[in-house]
Amino acid sequence: MAEEIKVDGTVDITDVVCPVTFVKAKVALEELDGGQVLAIHMNDGEPAQNVPRSMKDEGHQILKLKDNGDGTYDLFVRKAEEQS
Repeated sequence: MAEEIKVDGTVDITDVVCPVTFVKAKVALEELDGGQVLAIHMNDGEPAQNVPRSMKDEGHQILKLKDNGDGTYDLFVRKAEEQS
């Protein structure tokens, strides 16, 4: 049985290209609270390679990268807790 990921927000970045993909995803993530999960719908290629790495570099947790089989991916990211 697959673990169900509770998603708190979603963003579709299939209509933009790098580096705007990460910027758009980051802005959507900033709207969430620490510990919440953002689902990012993106194209294969550069976004699928770069966005997960950039999110991880910023300290966020990559939960899952799902191949939709149609040239797109869904990335599930848990926002890092706020540092005080």
